[in-house]
Amino acid sequence: MPTAIRLSFGALALAGLTACGSGTTASAPASPEAAKPGKIAVAASDTECKVATSEIAAGTTTFAITNGGNKVTEFYVYAPGDRVMAEVENIVPGLTRELIAELPAGAYETACKPGMVGKGIRNPLKVTGEHKKLTADAKLAEAVASYKRYVKSQSDTLLVKTQEFVDAVKAGKIDEAKALFPVSRTYWERIEPVAEIFGDLDPAIDGREADLAEGDEWTGFHKIEKDLWIHKDVSKSGPMADKLMTDVKTIVEKANAAELTPLNLANGAKELLDEVATGKITGEEDIWSHTDLWDFAANLEGSEAAVQSLRPVLEERAPDLVKTLDEKFAAAEAALAVHQKGDGWKLHNELSKADLKTLSDAINALAEPISKIAPVVAK
Repeated sequence: MPTAIRLSFGALALAGLTACGSGTTASAPASPEAAKPGKIAVAASDTECKVATSEIAAGTTTFAITNGGNKVTEFYVYAPGDRVMAEVENIVPGLTRELIAELPAGAYETACKPGMVGKGIRNPLKVTGEHKKLTADAKLAEAVASYKRYVKSQSDTLLVKTQEFVDAVKAGKIDEAKALFPVSRTYWERIEPVAEIFGDLDPAIDGREADLAEGDEWTGFHKIEKDLWIHKDVSKSGPMADKLMTDVKTIVEKANAAELTPLNLANGAKELLDEVATGKITGEEDIWSHTDLWDFAANLEGSEAAVQSLRPVLEERAPDLVKTLDEKFAAAEAALAVHQKGDGWKLHNELSKADLKTLSDAINALAEPISKIAPVVAK
């Protein structure tokens, strides 16, 4: 994969979009943007998730989600078994964000997740009729195939590096395990949008302590991270490490077998950049190891892979957008490259407030052009 980070998506409301209008409620009307014809308005609050309709036609649908509550929320469309068909995260109070999904006929559920935890406030969604798949376009079909090859290459290495990490933990080799922690996570972070499709497996592998809902069991990378950096004792971490390896094997198998749509690529790359803005720049992702920039770089590289897969379509349909994206991505790459350290990156706690602002500004600068990619793909 090219070293240049030519990302391309991530409609980020990012660090600059904070909780404006937090005193509104879900009964407030959706924004004018949400009310445009052809869009399904969703009024979310801390206690409600009001979707304008419970039945839609098969094909591509745009949901416009307005957060009228006081908590940051998420919106999901689930297929049976909690398979994620589409999602948009980090919808801050007062903000409307859009999500374009391609849905074949079937029974689904929508969900708002105030506070971004738990199963969410759910509603049934019925999709009827037939539609021409986006992948009927040969270039979009090749984009999906190309991206799946990328997922396969990354997931193969994820298995190897996670096993090395698990083996070091089980052997009590704390320094070796610490060194392997950000390396193994690099391959996870590059393909996380595909991994997130499969219900509870993503939080089982990558859940943070701060994100746990009451009664949830905490497992995965970050539980072991705390054992390594805070407890400095992994003598009892063997079973947790084994479970991590089992879960990673399961999700790799599912990811490689998953049927993806072109909008999975567009929305997934957007999610990766949301992750950068809300977790990596703030230092909330790897709170004990401070290895957030490894994840930051991996998220950008994962987005790069998605955009490169879609690039022939974007060049044909929106060449000016491609030019803008290239310029903004080059700027983001340059801002990150300043913090390279040997074969890796500086620790998050080695960065100044000015450093973090520069990184945040570079990611925020991508917001407008990135938000245009999914609509171009859905034409």
